[in-house]
Amino acid sequence: MAPNDSAETTGEATSTVVGRRKAARYIVPVAVAGVAAATIGLVPALASTGDPDLPKITAQQLIERIAASDEEQLSGTFKISTDLGLPLDGLAGSLVPDGAGGDKDGGAAAPKDKLMELTSGTHTLRVAADGPERQKLSILGDASEYSLIHNQGEVWAYDSESDEVYHAEAPEGRDGGKRAEKTPKAHKGAPATPKDFAEQALAAAGDTTSVTVDGTAQVAGRDAYQLLIKPKQSGSTIGSVRIAVDAENGVPLKFTLSAASGGKAVVDAGFTKVDFSKPAASTFDFTPPKGAEVTEADELETGEDEHGAAQQALPGQLAELDGVEGLNVIGKGWTSIAEIRTPGGTGLPAAGSGDVPAEAQGFLDALGDKVTGKFGSGTVFKTRLVNALLTDDGRVYVGAVTKDALVRAADAADAAK
Repeated sequence: MAPNDSAETTGEATSTVVGRRKAARYIVPVAVAGVAAATIGLVPALASTGDPDLPKITAQQLIERIAASDEEQLSGTFKISTDLGLPLDGLAGSLVPDGAGGDKDGGAAAPKDKLMELTSGTHTLRVAADGPERQKLSILGDASEYSLIHNQGEVWAYDSESDEVYHAEAPEGRDGGKRAEKTPKAHKGAPATPKDFAEQALAAAGDTTSVTVDGTAQVAGRDAYQLLIKPKQSGSTIGSVRIAVDAENGVPLKFTLSAASGGKAVVDAGFTKVDFSKPAASTFDFTPPKGAEVTEADELETGEDEHGAAQQALPGQLAELDGVEGLNVIGKGWTSIAEIRTPGGTGLPAAGSGDVPAEAQGFLDALGDKVTGKFGSGTVFKTRLVNALLTDDGRVYVGAVTKDALVRAADAADAAK
């Protein structure tokens, strides 16, 4: 199918028009709220060719269609593949918005670790939603299944492999939940569905972003337009974001995030089957199996990570963190970089210092690239999307940018002292 890039939006439009409907945010977001079309000022970018053959539409109209989509009832199956190129699984937390959890000793069924599994590999999921009161997401294994269920005032999670159950009250704002202070953060959820990823991408877009309609496609047997989001700036590790949008109801059906370096998609999440009719009420029923170990969320301690703000940052959203103590945002848009002062102002132990065993030092050296500049010296730790420079004097520069961009930022910050 042939793309038509005859015009583009300034992603400023999307940052203005897209918001999150709080009541429907749990597990399966159902709408992107608020459109201010007068602020967009788009020249038509037409999807007039390709297969299927759909009516012409502008990027502005497609964004509005996403924002107006109100399909709160659906069921389906989708696959998500993630290839972040992370050297350590723990680093995946830097890409999960809203903090993927705060539970301590929640057991194998606690949502935190299970949702974090989606940050690597390929997974098949089943999803069902019936408005803001009932949602269900299941991660299917070879011989097991993990289900996370929200049914009115309660949240249940069940891991069939360990036969463990996790139970909590629904977060405040859902079905009159009264004890939000005791509700684990995990229920805010990591992005999982194509809609969830699309909301993140559109909300993060700014005036450094190109947004166009790039042909059509068929996803899960449904006709769709393709919305293409690309950085205008050089130096970003993000190549593009492609969102397949249902031509009939505006619901994102597929989300693909590609790295500027090429290769396999960093994130590829799309429906293989989808039905927008009302799921059966029994879909959301759950009773703990006999003999299963049940963990009550109210019995667990919860805590807030003092560095949570920095861990929640996504490309294009670092500007929101400006003003946080110990953190400075350099630049804007896709090439924004967060400068963070580490506690104590110390970096990694120097080679041969004797502060760490030789084996551990070799492991640290293997994870990163040694760099030097006007700022001094440091180590760059790389993933396919997010890179971080830790200087020897204890500063951290992190963003979805290249190694050279991090070094330039550190040099500029040093010169500005």
